[in-house]
Amino acid sequence: MTTRLDAPADLIGLTGQQLGTTEWIEITQEQVDLFADATDDHQWIHTDPRRAAAGPFGGTIAHGYLTLSLAPVAIADVLEIRDLTAALNYGLNKVRFPAPVPVGSKIRTAVTVKDVQQKTSGIEAVFGLTYEIDGGSRPACVADVVVLYP
Repeated sequence: MTTRLDAPADLIGLTGQQLGTTEWIEITQEQVDLFADATDDHQWIHTDPRRAAAGPFGGTIAHGYLTLSLAPVAIADVLEIRDLTAALNYGLNKVRFPAPVPVGSKIRTAVTVKDVQQKTSGIEAVFGLTYEIDGGSRPACVADVVVLYP
């Protein structure tokens, strides 16, 4: 489901509402390896399937920051603003990684509008994102993502 708005200011009336949930996406070893290359974080728990098989999670897991980096895609998947100049990643208010994301698992993200304020620089929106693991009992990531619409 995609919420469609005419302008960023229309988010003000949606405070406290869930915008929708993304489709399931599979986290692959290739994604994890590319992320490791991009960030120079090659810890074995992410990039060495053989060693990770004997580790605490029984296999490789995605970087927490890889999961978090899907935030702009998740928001864009559930929110369309027709008259949009730009959507700028402005920051994070809170981030937690309650559960690891095993490579090969599927995740999806529920997006809620937590707060919206008119600022001199534009509309500042705080989106609550909860990343769910298919079949998991705890979320992979819970984050308050701040987006500025100038």
